[in-house]
Amino acid sequence: MTQAGDDWDAIVVGAGVAGLVAARELATAGLRTLVLESWSSPGGVVGRHEVDGLTLDAGAESFATRGGAVAELAGELGLTAAVVSPEPYGAWVRLPRGAGPLPRTGLLGIPAHPFAPDVRRTIGWLGSLRAAADRLLPASHGIRPDDQVTTLGDLVRARMGRRVLDRLVRPVVAGVHAAEPEAIAADAVAPGLVASARAAGSLSLAVRALRANIPAGSAVSSLSGGLHTLVDALVEDVRARGGELRCGAAVTAVHRVPGAARFRVESQGHVLTAPRLVVASPTATTLLTDVAPDLAGLHTDPGADIVLATLVLDAPELDGHPRGTGVLVAHGVPEVRAKALTHATAKWRWLAELAGPGRHVVRLSYGRAGEGAPDVPADLDGLTDLALRDASSILGVALDRDRLRASARVTWRQGLPVPSAAHRETVRRVRDAVSEVPGLAVVGAWVSGNGLASVVPDARRVAAALAEVDPWTTSSAASTRRNR
Repeated sequence: MTQAGDDWDAIVVGAGVAGLVAARELATAGLRTLVLESWSSPGGVVGRHEVDGLTLDAGAESFATRGGAVAELAGELGLTAAVVSPEPYGAWVRLPRGAGPLPRTGLLGIPAHPFAPDVRRTIGWLGSLRAAADRLLPASHGIRPDDQVTTLGDLVRARMGRRVLDRLVRPVVAGVHAAEPEAIAADAVAPGLVASARAAGSLSLAVRALRANIPAGSAVSSLSGGLHTLVDALVEDVRARGGELRCGAAVTAVHRVPGAARFRVESQGHVLTAPRLVVASPTATTLLTDVAPDLAGLHTDPGADIVLATLVLDAPELDGHPRGTGVLVAHGVPEVRAKALTHATAKWRWLAELAGPGRHVVRLSYGRAGEGAPDVPADLDGLTDLALRDASSILGVALDRDRLRASARVTWRQGLPVPSAAHRETVRRVRDAVSEVPGLAVVGAWVSGNGLASVVPDARRVAAALAEVDPWTTSSAASTRRNR
């Protein structure tokens, strides 16, 4: 039996950035909106933790600037002045044969200028010559017909060769998407890349064209104080618009209210109802089978389990940022188990100023798609020792326990779904099934693609459309169609 206070205009399940953005759109439309989050705090993978007195990002720490959607949202939340670009030191890749810089004018490691000095240093003259042959190949070479998926791995190998693929693209994709290039659709991680390559007749020219559409400055940005401050601003804004957030409130079941265009949501012994429901979690495919039967049996890619090890160090030797803002690690480097290292105090000026001279923050990431749980010690001490060894090898600076001020461990389960052809087809079927249920919507990286540049505009679009729906009228029309 519901009480008056349990009836809402809209309910959002999941308080990650996608859920909060959707809730903000609904509340902005004047709808009384409730957000339910199973965790003890909002934000999802845009989290925070405190290490050695520093409040640091515990998950995502930057966003792609493409499209401008995230910066626009930050502006609406009063955070324009807080948007910052990384320091211009560049990033590196660690290969079995040594280390080299990543292309500063590239996209996912694909070089826009194959003969640039940083590219030649990493792939050699032979690699640059092979990559430059891309300009001589037929425009359609390496590109499948429109009704088939062109994977990033196949596209790069065919047009630029194995050195570009293995020494540049593969480490970047593993670090950013925890996946292999052959497993992901090119357009899923670089929208428009295939069409641009076909039109330009060259992959390097396509990269130049796509980069030209990126706002001036870096291809990624963050917020001074950490990306997690975006979550604080979103929560504050949702509440200011009359919305409510309840953490520690897992949703266990969703049903239709008989004879009414409303959803019945069960959470922690409470029953809540609303004519509009947004699910910002991949659990939607099991949670919603009663209201959207076509979801039964559909499962999107679960993503990789990721372990992050954060080290705060007293190491003045790192003041010169010996490997730029960070390093991506290729497969086959026996002395390093991490897949990536971010030198956070080299990357973000605000953090370097906060940490002070000689104090450095580095973060190492472990775990790749298809490999199960990361092969790292289960205890913090063991993980810290491993991270110190890996950081020493990657950065070329001896880092031991004497340099360590503090360390922390964060585990993200089933993050970064691999945007494979199978995953994209499942997402299409999920969206089709949800569209048949008036008042229902799904958002989040599991359907929009990884990264805030994909998550934010998708959540805004979906929620804005849902806010305009009259669930009762739409439900009646849908029922009439089904009964014909």
